[in-house]
Amino acid sequence: MSAAQEITQSGYVGGEAPAERAKRIAPIIAAHAGQIERDRALPKELLDALHGAALFRTLLPRAFRGEEVPLQDFVQMQIVIAAADASTAWCVGQASGCSMAAAYLKPEIAYEIWGADPRAVLAWGMGPQSRAVVVDGGYLVTGKWHFASGSRHCTWLGGHCKVVERDGSLRADAEGNPIDRTMLFKREVPKITDNWRVMGLRGTGSDTYEVKDLFVPDDYTVQRDLPINRQTGGALYHFTTTHAYASGFAGVALGICRGMLDEFIKLASDKTPAASTRPMRDSHVIQSLVARCEARWRSARSLLLETLRECWPRAEAGLEMTNDERVSIRLASTFAIQTSREVVELIYQEAGSTAIFEDNPFERRFRDIHAVSQQVQGRSAHFEAVGQHLLGQTPHARFL
Repeated sequence: MSAAQEITQSGYVGGEAPAERAKRIAPIIAAHAGQIERDRALPKELLDALHGAALFRTLLPRAFRGEEVPLQDFVQMQIVIAAADASTAWCVGQASGCSMAAAYLKPEIAYEIWGADPRAVLAWGMGPQSRAVVVDGGYLVTGKWHFASGSRHCTWLGGHCKVVERDGSLRADAEGNPIDRTMLFKREVPKITDNWRVMGLRGTGSDTYEVKDLFVPDDYTVQRDLPINRQTGGALYHFTTTHAYASGFAGVALGICRGMLDEFIKLASDKTPAASTRPMRDSHVIQSLVARCEARWRSARSLLLETLRECWPRAEAGLEMTNDERVSIRLASTFAIQTSREVVELIYQEAGSTAIFEDNPFERRFRDIHAVSQQVQGRSAHFEAVGQHLLGQTPHARFL
């Protein structure tokens, strides 16, 4: 029986928490970091290790051989993985958020996609112009989606679409907002364009894919995160995929920062800068910097984990997240991403010319953290929404 099948009653594979399993394979991840960067993809040997440790299944329902772990446990796993390689952590985080869609699909379809395949991975991207036209038995889909992280190793792809009714109107919610519905199809169906040439997170292989007039049966479509659509119970699914992405990608940022800080401490312990007779470790400036960076990292991590832990009992009781809880998760996750970026920038500057060489452990992390902070979960504008809520106003709920 594979690790992906050995789900205990506690939700852990073999009783071992995801972060502990990630620590065991972290040396494998780190050893492949250079290849991941060059090939812009996760190599087979690494994928074997990730699947063997069931790290893609932490947010998947147990009914389909997943774990349903609390988000705080998921974040701690992400930190460990990202400290070894950010692209790997990003791919695991993206696939994990996508796997939560299984809770909103008919059980037999979710089992077909994930339960019957221990190496199943769902990936998807953004495609605001994509459309799904209602036809008998399903939808006729035409669309183009970008930023499909993990598209090179996934088994299924999803396409978020606006739904076009038979009369040509867009399907809308009670407030008149167009509804997105996600179409699921096997990876070999769409045309995939190799166009992921970017500054950071190169190994995610976040390519573009497209379909034209593709028929997708209704059972292979899903509208996520609405309680009325939930097919599978469990405390985890009282959180939304937005919460999973926000906290999971914050874990990536925290992991990059942790790896950078650890490497800087090693550097400062050994390096004597040019035009100086004193090792970096004896500099009062460096000593203070290390302490302050450590404090900021621990504070950001603690706020995120504490926030998620405080939300968990309500989810276990079968209750939906309150606005206060949604705002708290948004604040903690965005703060973690922004703080991690700021700490990495400080460390990079103090590492001097050592940091600019590709064969040293700073340059790639510097690029990766800036790719993370450019993603929607890291936007500074989220603080505005949090501030609106704290001041008694009503923020837009899209990213809460």
